[in-house]
Amino acid sequence: MLYNMQDIVSTQDMIDKQHLDVRTITMGISLLDCADTDVQRCAEKVYSKIMQKARRLVAVGEQIETEFGIPIVNKRISVTPISLVAAACTGADYTHIALAMDRAAKDCGVNFIGGFSALVQKGFSESDKKLIASIPSALAATERVCSSVCVASTKAGINMDAVARMGEIIKQTADLTRDAGGFGCAKLVVFANAVEDNPFMAGAFHGVGEGECVINVGVSGPGVVYHALQSCKGQPFDVVAETIKQTAFKITRMGQLVAKEASERLDVPFGIVDLSLAPTPAKGDSVARILEEMGLEHCGTHGTTAALALLNDAVKKGGVMASSHVGGLSGAFIPVSEDEGMIEAAQMGALSLDKLEAMTCVCSVGLDMIAVPGDTSAATLSAIIADEAAVGVVNCKTTAVRVIPAPGKTVGDMVEFGGLLGSAPVMDVHPFSADIFISRGGRIPAPMHSLKN
Repeated sequence: MLYNMQDIVSTQDMIDKQHLDVRTITMGISLLDCADTDVQRCAEKVYSKIMQKARRLVAVGEQIETEFGIPIVNKRISVTPISLVAAACTGADYTHIALAMDRAAKDCGVNFIGGFSALVQKGFSESDKKLIASIPSALAATERVCSSVCVASTKAGINMDAVARMGEIIKQTADLTRDAGGFGCAKLVVFANAVEDNPFMAGAFHGVGEGECVINVGVSGPGVVYHALQSCKGQPFDVVAETIKQTAFKITRMGQLVAKEASERLDVPFGIVDLSLAPTPAKGDSVARILEEMGLEHCGTHGTTAALALLNDAVKKGGVMASSHVGGLSGAFIPVSEDEGMIEAAQMGALSLDKLEAMTCVCSVGLDMIAVPGDTSAATLSAIIADEAAVGVVNCKTTAVRVIPAPGKTVGDMVEFGGLLGSAPVMDVHPFSADIFISRGGRIPAPMHSLKN
């Protein structure tokens, strides 16, 4: 891998002035060998395995930061979905395992650990049911544990029983963490077409198709793309797309360098670079501002979906030229609370929940970090999940919902989470009921194009 002096100087300028960073180094760890009939013994095995593999992760990340001058904002861990690891346990409550994960995360020094998860797109095992029932108490009792549930896929269709259950689980989680504004829900993601190598939280887990241990890196850089677009004001979209491609190439090369160094120093195989544009609440680090730089008065107005489609496509095209192993989610994130431009657009009424849903048709992930009124019903939350799952299933892409029914809050209020999670304006939901729709249960069949064989 060769770098010329101009590339090095350009990258350093991006780091110093344009919020370029590596958002996360995430170590994926297989816990399949931690199975035990006793949930306490399983929990201790989980703790020991994580400590064995990840105790040097933070130190190595800090070494790379110091030596290369590249900020690495987060060091994280993802593990095998716990519903699989705990399947042999005779106990009904998996919170003990979540507590062990949390203790390991703290002792390793990482900020989040993902994988308190279940994959139920086609149906539930008994362990899946136990895991899902344990989510509210597990997220309330832990600080760093993240949870995810995959309820749909293009191959399987949408498990509407799981969709209905997750609406209830989100409500319970919000209630148990009401003193923190429903913060537990910020650590819970409901997926369609979940990927096995996602380094970003809260949806990361170490898939069963992965190896024993792997290093995945998530890069970022909305501020870099925004700055680059200022050089092509008034130019046609061909120029805009080419500018974003070239910028994404540089961002991904930096991620590839960090991934390679971390892999060698930890003696752990390199997995993928996720080249997603992940915003933060800091000014100048916003995906919304990129879209506005293309000519929109405010993010959310007509034209926003087209602008986002261009951005997402150009980022992918530039990134795949920079690394042979691009994976994860890879595109543009649009989390409301984590993007200062999205927050402003939502507060002024330019950006609605319906418009966000339309935008998810053309970008990564889905409805992310969205606060809704605390009295939103479980059925309405489930209907939001069902809509977003349909977008993913029909379009053969990963979509997700991370929604927070903020206890005691109503439209126009703000919910403060702090740090990278930012603050969320409470957004309006439709007042009309979907209760009967959600109560049908069963499975929405997979679309015709799932039959590609």
